[in-house]
Amino acid sequence: RSCTDPCLAPTPSALKVADRIWEQCNQAVLLMMDNAKMSVECRVPPIVMYERRDSRWTLKDKQTIMLRQWEETRSIANQLLDARDHTLLVDFDTHLDDITKDWTNEKLNAKIAELASTANGKI
Repeated sequence: RSCTDPCLAPTPSALKVADRIWEQCNQAVLLMMDNAKMSVECRVPPIVMYERRDSRWTLKDKQTIMLRQWEETRSIANQLLDARDHTLLVDFDTHLDDITKDWTNEKLNAKIAELASTANGKI
């Protein structure tokens, strides 16, 4: 995969949800994952950010976006993928199909917290 930067457009459903959130918090932004950048070769965060301007969601200038600890985050994500821990991830729709599945993802969150502590020298 290449690290090209396709312009991702939010779906009408995503815009509707973002509008509702923005009504409660006018500092809200809309974040989307850029799947084309979801690889170990890409060194930039795989996100696209929109902000609300003049009653429309517009693409935010990438130069104004600052993500802390991106390298540590990327390292943790790679470790989770290598260990196949991503198979533990349960979204809410899956929980609705089978209520025994934990949509809060406690086991996965514990693994992430452990890896983050190690990455930050706390263990």
